[in-house]
Amino acid sequence: MGWKGTLRSMQAASRKADRNAQRRQRELQTRQKEYAKMEALEQAAYEVEVYENLIDVLLSVHRECGEEIYWQSFVERAEPVKPAFADTSEAHARAQEQTYKPGFFARLFKLETRQRKNLSAAIETGRLHDAKQHEAAVAKWRVEHDSWQQELTIAQGVLSGSGKAKLEAIKLVDPFTDISHLGTSIKFSIGETGLVEASLGVHGVRVIPAEIKSLLQSGKLSTKKMPAGKYNELLQDYVCSCVLRVGRELLSMLPDDLVIVTAVDDVLNSATGHIEELPILSVALTRHTLEALNMDSIDPSDAMKNFVHATSFKMMSGFQPVKALDARQLVTNA
Repeated sequence: MGWKGTLRSMQAASRKADRNAQRRQRELQTRQKEYAKMEALEQAAYEVEVYENLIDVLLSVHRECGEEIYWQSFVERAEPVKPAFADTSEAHARAQEQTYKPGFFARLFKLETRQRKNLSAAIETGRLHDAKQHEAAVAKWRVEHDSWQQELTIAQGVLSGSGKAKLEAIKLVDPFTDISHLGTSIKFSIGETGLVEASLGVHGVRVIPAEIKSLLQSGKLSTKKMPAGKYNELLQDYVCSCVLRVGRELLSMLPDDLVIVTAVDDVLNSATGHIEELPILSVALTRHTLEALNMDSIDPSDAMKNFVHATSFKMMSGFQPVKALDARQLVTNA
């Protein structure tokens, strides 16, 4: 199997290991088609279930991660061999001609000349068929060889620390689809230090619900405006969960030991008085520390204490702009 095929298999395997929250979300989306037919109390219960599932999805982003990629295996993959020409059809037809012996009816009805002519024509047909088969095999080989060469180049580049190769690998694997569905966007860059840096646009206003939904004792739906403190707490956990997820994915697909993930969002710039997209959390995530964490049990916000990070957060006012970590200082201090 080629590299791209292997990567697709890895992606498929990782998607099969969906979080329970994601599976439940799909089930609820299926039930949404039946919403209009539900009784009022059933609709209320459904809406609360959807709300609670959304919160669960937002706070468990960090629990999923694709399989680790072993780039050396791609380097060691054998080069596709150019197919040799095989004259199978022509040789078979020629053997038929050489061993031909007219039968009783051929002699009786004087068919020998016609049959020998047909056998001779079959040789030419076989030759053309062999040529066509060989041409198709070579065309397939060229595609496989070009793919092998491209994959080898990228794999060698990743292992040697090439920034260009790393960015190409990230683009090909693309493990952040489910985060993007939540409204999050990601950009990647590599500076002079060679460290991979990710800029994560969290778009908190689009993601965190503005209301709390719950059921009254009567079974009816209760919808209340979410308090500022609760909203900010959810946003903090969601942002930290996404940062952890991005760091895990990057370190599972690259042989690096350190990546920088910076979350940005629309916040007030006190220097200009305008709402601007600015860093709100910047974290240096290390492989050793990430692998030591129990992702199913951690609190995403508390987990930031395990890493060098920059943030300014207060429960009532939320995130404030911060300066993103400088990769040069991290490399110098390493």
